[in-house]
Amino acid sequence: MTHGPTKGLRILILVLTLAFSASALRAQRDAPSQFGSQNPRWPRTEKPQLHGKHWVAITGKPLGAAAGAMIFSQGGNAVDSACAMLAVVSTMVDTLSWGGETQALIYDPNSKKVHAINGLGVAPTGATPEFFRSRNMTYPPSEGPLAAVTPGTPGGLMTMLAEYGTMSLKQVLAPSLEMAKNGYPVEAQAANAWEGSKKTLAQWPYSRKTFLPHYDPGDEKKRWAPEAGEIWVQPDLAATLQKLIDAEQEALKKGRSRKEAILSANDRFYRGDIAQEFCRGSQEQGGLHTPADMAGWKCYIEEPVKTTYKGIEVYKLNCWQQGPVLLQALNILEGIDLKAMGYNSPKYMHTLYQVMNLAYADRDFYYGDPYVPPEEPMKGLLSKEYAAERRKLINWEKNDPGAKPGDPYPFQGGANPYKSLLEKRSNVGAMPHDMWSEAKLAEWHKEFTAGTTSIQAADEKGWVVSVTPSGGWNPACIAGSTGIGMSQRMQAFVLDPARNPFNVVRPGQRPRSTLSPSLALKDGRPFLSWSIQGGDEQDQRCLQHLLNVVEWNATVQQACEAPDITSSQMQSSFGTHEATPGDLRVDARTPQDIIQALAGMGYKTRTVQRNSGPMNSIFFDWKHGSFWAGSSNNGEDYGIAW
Repeated sequence: MTHGPTKGLRILILVLTLAFSASALRAQRDAPSQFGSQNPRWPRTEKPQLHGKHWVAITGKPLGAAAGAMIFSQGGNAVDSACAMLAVVSTMVDTLSWGGETQALIYDPNSKKVHAINGLGVAPTGATPEFFRSRNMTYPPSEGPLAAVTPGTPGGLMTMLAEYGTMSLKQVLAPSLEMAKNGYPVEAQAANAWEGSKKTLAQWPYSRKTFLPHYDPGDEKKRWAPEAGEIWVQPDLAATLQKLIDAEQEALKKGRSRKEAILSANDRFYRGDIAQEFCRGSQEQGGLHTPADMAGWKCYIEEPVKTTYKGIEVYKLNCWQQGPVLLQALNILEGIDLKAMGYNSPKYMHTLYQVMNLAYADRDFYYGDPYVPPEEPMKGLLSKEYAAERRKLINWEKNDPGAKPGDPYPFQGGANPYKSLLEKRSNVGAMPHDMWSEAKLAEWHKEFTAGTTSIQAADEKGWVVSVTPSGGWNPACIAGSTGIGMSQRMQAFVLDPARNPFNVVRPGQRPRSTLSPSLALKDGRPFLSWSIQGGDEQDQRCLQHLLNVVEWNATVQQACEAPDITSSQMQSSFGTHEATPGDLRVDARTPQDIIQALAGMGYKTRTVQRNSGPMNSIFFDWKHGSFWAGSSNNGEDYGIAW
């Protein structure tokens, strides 16, 4: 067995982790009461509470967290660390791939502002409603080349690093390049997922080459995917990553600045030989991508949207993803006495369900890409006055299965151009509740908790990063010899304006995604940084996580493990976009009398052991000058702090 140049760093990380685990267990036992540890509502957590003084790195894979810790140990800031973690989890091609999409919220301690990163790809040339209808599709497909927007993760990573990081691209890509070039022991979750999808992967030649090293067309019973622990190598991806590093290093030799050199690598990806091969590989397999699509794409640095909840500023990305639903929900909830209801009482759960449905109904009709017309009515949607009107619609006794979008235009001084569509709006696409069999629920949970991840990073200088990257999950179609798994985000578009006039597919437009990092400030300083995987449930769970901390005095680890509820009454962002009015998934720890009370309120409850994807979160303890960090007890998410 040989060791790479990072052997010493790995030993350091192992030592730090072992030392940290012991201290974290003691801190969990002795945590101060103001953070909830002595509140009888919150039992001892299954995972220890993470504590750090200098930095925190958390993501969906232990190897990813280790990479983030390596970068911190080399003197990098939270942005450098987050980029290294993003590169590693993308290289593992389980929860996402390099061809997926990246979006982030970054707190800059120098400007004391929150910046938003829009690294979502766009629909390629020829992607129109007519194109998909000509193939008898009601929506764009959920897998394969026609499901792919242009890659966003490479540009998102390099933009973040160039603008807010301190290190070179070569430094932050070192862990991921080593994994791709020399291989790493593949984890069981990924290996078994590829084996389970082997027939789909085998139909795409570059995916077959990448994911099925033991492919034997004469024996389908044979294992084609690598075994857990087998050293898995990706030479094509390694060559692509090396090209990016070479472009950066060549620019540095010419006297370019660190930022200019990183952007030179970005240019090679989107306008050079990598883009050419990506498009060739896509078209070979039936995709639509052209070099012009790649060259015309850019990552945007934006102003985030925000609201206040009881003095806390909560930031989300704009309406090209679903994040503003959390802000809308908070605006409605701010006028309700939640504590009087009791934590996770039937009335509390009912209230959250109704409020989330009202917010998501607006999402389903009004959210889309703000860079293309028509313009979304975000000012009205996020106004406190609009929230007050929506609050009046809550039926406090029964579920409202017909919750519809409201009309925010009067709250921004305008008239609704889609009033006729709004008046005809119904809960289209509703799926009978009995179709949610236990097998379907299991498949749903497997799919939507394994296709995205969360990255959280913070450092003592004040940098904070919250990222929810996704796309290119299993089964991923590899684009030619790039080694890059293509996105599946096209399925989030609609073809019929009656479903959402702001999210109809067209070339150059971003699909309204579910990916939703969160960041909150209090008294002008970071308060909470958190996000979760899980499709449409992301902001449902993020909302409950915030309330658990703010209203119910939970530590972030307790909040990460807390029982939650999930609604499927909104339109799904995936597949056939079905909705299931009244469907309510509750945690198996929920008492039976509460479940019966909810049934009496019109809910069709489903009890599941794990009701959401893993949450990762960082709380900023300014009183003691430390970080409190948490990571859910389900899934492979892992954190390291120092």
